[in-house]
Amino acid sequence: MHQALYRKWRPQTFDDVCGQEHITSILKYETEQGAFSHAYLFCGSRGTGKTTCAKILSKAVNCEHPVNGSPCGTCASCRSIDSGAATDVLEMDAASNNGVDNIRDIRDEVVYAPNALKYRVYIIDEVHMLSGSAFNALLKTLEEPPAHVVFVLATTELHKLPATIISRCQRFDFRRIATPVLRDRLLHIAKAEDITLDEDAATLLGKLAQGGMRDAISLLELCAGARRPITTALVNETVGLTGRDALLSTVRAIAARDYDALYARIDEVVQSSMDLGVFWQDLIAVYRDLLVVKTTKKYAEYLDLTDAEQRTLGEVAALFSKETILYHRQLLDQAYLSMQGANALGRVTAELTLIRMCDETLSTTQEALLSRIAKLEALVLSGGISHRAAVQETPNPEDDAPNDPAPVEPSGEPTQAAAIEPTATQSVASQAVPSKADDAGGKRVLRPIRAWSEVVERVTAQNPMAASFLGQARAYTEGERGVLVRFENQFAQMMIDQGDTKDMLRGALSVCLQREVREKDLVCEVLPAAKQASSLDEIIEALDEE
Repeated sequence: MHQALYRKWRPQTFDDVCGQEHITSILKYETEQGAFSHAYLFCGSRGTGKTTCAKILSKAVNCEHPVNGSPCGTCASCRSIDSGAATDVLEMDAASNNGVDNIRDIRDEVVYAPNALKYRVYIIDEVHMLSGSAFNALLKTLEEPPAHVVFVLATTELHKLPATIISRCQRFDFRRIATPVLRDRLLHIAKAEDITLDEDAATLLGKLAQGGMRDAISLLELCAGARRPITTALVNETVGLTGRDALLSTVRAIAARDYDALYARIDEVVQSSMDLGVFWQDLIAVYRDLLVVKTTKKYAEYLDLTDAEQRTLGEVAALFSKETILYHRQLLDQAYLSMQGANALGRVTAELTLIRMCDETLSTTQEALLSRIAKLEALVLSGGISHRAAVQETPNPEDDAPNDPAPVEPSGEPTQAAAIEPTATQSVASQAVPSKADDAGGKRVLRPIRAWSEVVERVTAQNPMAASFLGQARAYTEGERGVLVRFENQFAQMMIDQGDTKDMLRGALSVCLQREVREKDLVCEVLPAAKQASSLDEIIEALDEE
């Protein structure tokens, strides 16, 4: 009868256990010195060696000739435990035997001496599945068992165990096994089983196992069923994965807004044997890697990638800002949840999401706006933006030294224009923004006030009603001292002009701008309907004009 590889290659000694040296070294010392505990708690994710170590421990405490704390495997006790004939080693699955009656049977049995071995060992797997009454029945026995009894509890969900159970055991936390350790073990098994396995394919299998040795060996056996050399292409084909190169090309297509390539990619996934949900999970994982590259200089320590893959990932990450990556990740997560719903149209959801990822203007969420702003800031810092602003302004009779209008040619355009180059320390929100042409044909240089929300908060403390109208307005600095506040309608402007509201506004502006805003400096006006667009749109329109 065929035996699965993960059972065939199950470690028989503590030295054979991979990736858990921090645990096996202690267990070897305890069994060698005969100072082992009466109850052990093994916790950790699946396939990391909990049950394996429990079985090795049951042999070690009963072995007639232990070798450096590990069972010899040749004595009568070891052979009987390996064959399953030892009645003194009982393994119980708490998932199917979780009632109080099962624990009462154990409680009644522990009083009897072992039949043939030195110690009676109870291995309770998935112990978190026991009922509350079963845990209560186990408490006293677990705390003070007879000298000839050893309990070994194993669980994948430690948080479900009562604190009273945990406190009565010697606890060991099994870590996820590192990918290099999994790779080396798979290569060793493949060589012994006469399976041709590429090192890159072994690394990929280790990543897919997510730290579980059992899963890694099972995937190896699955791929070996193809009866041909195991390569990364074969692993992707067998497991239904999308290759990393294909995923990165998808991300590049998003950056380039190549809609044809994106539609083609989704069509390829749907038409092939690959699962669209798996493809989407892989795409989310790639964005996680991109975020790691963008946020830390030591990203190689957190990514299981080759040097070539790290360089390629760095090149792709340079195409996006952190804000854009977070925005895309949010869209991917939302789409994945939608795909899990009943009767969900996975292909439609995937295509619509990729299109939204290409064009932030299709979304009005805060994350989309932050992504758009980050792109503009990057252009400013690189010196790729220069705003042309006319210096012509309408003289203000209240100014101390009114400016003369710039000479105008018959075409109506100013003869000279000032090119305002942003510095590296300025953000897009504070750059000069040319407004739409006035009736006279000139342009006014306006800079959005970034602290406007703070101004509104200060006015709110004194006049909440007036502040509600200010919250819908837009404010700019004009020239060296001027402040322009634009309202959406005449009624809003009238509410600000009445009483002492304007004085409150000037006081708040003076504090936030850190300079005195005189009465003649503050101008309020109604924004024409044609100009009622967002501040971000005004910036983008100004850039488009160049």
